[in-house]
Amino acid sequence: MIYIVVNAVPILLAALAGAILGALWLRLFTGGDLRPSGRLLAMAFVAEAWFAAILAGALILAPSRAGVWTMAIGSAVVIWIGFVVPVLVVTLGAGRVPARQVLLACAHWLGVMLIQVAVLQSIGLSKPG
Repeated sequence: MIYIVVNAVPILLAALAGAILGALWLRLFTGGDLRPSGRLLAMAFVAEAWFAAILAGALILAPSRAGVWTMAIGSAVVIWIGFVVPVLVVTLGAGRVPARQVLLACAHWLGVMLIQVAVLQSIGLSKPG
């Protein structure tokens, strides 16, 4: 996982972009009524950074046969639909969260992942070694 250290700047910038999207998302879909605690904001940023790190690894390893942007967006969508959506649907569904909120949560994380791959791809990533 040395690629995380080598690409710390693009990963942190992608995490910041995801966090900004999350803040805008909260304002848009909660009317600005929700005031997250500092602890929740810190946990959210760690989650954003971890997603960015995973996406960076996927972009480094992705074959470029279909083009770098196709692979970048495709990687984000495949990870989202293969891992994020099922986890959110099961976890939030078990908590009896209304379907609209589950859909909003899924859409939020798709947006985060797409903006993160856009930042990572625009800045560029270095392969370790």
